[in-house]
Amino acid sequence: MNQELTSIHQEVISNLESIHGALLRMNRSIQAEGTFGVLKWNKSYKRLFRRGEKSVILELTLIFCGFNLYKYHNKKQRIELVV
Repeated sequence: MNQELTSIHQEVISNLESIHGALLRMNRSIQAEGTFGVLKWNKSYKRLFRRGEKSVILELTLIFCGFNLYKYHNKKQRIELVV
């Protein structure tokens, strides 16, 4: 069991250190998740709670509306601080 785990670990390391693995890592670091990343990490939104296409669209629409209102409020606050 330990030898098998060690061999898998070595294979993972060799894949990560290959040129192809380095290019994949570099490409991933460049790509931005945008709003989804902010919602997942900063707002701790992990999963959808509704089922069905219409319900999921509704839930995402409400979440994004709230997110946009939050951004608008913060921008308005920054402008008021400057003036």
